[in-house]
Amino acid sequence: MKGIFLKYISVALASTLKFFGGPITGVILNLTWIETALCSIAGMMFSVLVVTYVGKGIQALLKKHRKGEPKRFSKTNRMAVRIWKKFGIIGIALLTPPLFTPIFGTALAVAFRVPRTSIFLYMTLSALGWGFFISYIAHKMTFIQEWIK
Repeated sequence: MKGIFLKYISVALASTLKFFGGPITGVILNLTWIETALCSIAGMMFSVLVVTYVGKGIQALLKKHRKGEPKRFSKTNRMAVRIWKKFGIIGIALLTPPLFTPIFGTALAVAFRVPRTSIFLYMTLSALGWGFFISYIAHKMTFIQEWIK
């Protein structure tokens, strides 16, 4: 029982930082694709929950300890603003798993002052869609299993 719980936690933790990490970890740990998907979704949503509720505090803390002015017009920032202007929170949420990290995608939504309910709704829908899709594909790609042996 303890072993399977540690596997689930490992997949979820991998997905909190980079969404693709969860499905790959699930394959490596020999979980089913459904288990992998659910743990990956839980990991992303944990990041969304934390960043949504402490995002402003994190921003203030980073600003306080920053040693200079942040780069305002980086390539990533420009892309995020273009996505925001065209598609709003739906675009940010849809592109968070494959393009942004769960932390960065949620931080963008917080920075654009999206209401928490909208952040949770669209990030949950995105995590569900991408979680099941990526987990299924990762389990069907046999080269991943061969690579780790």
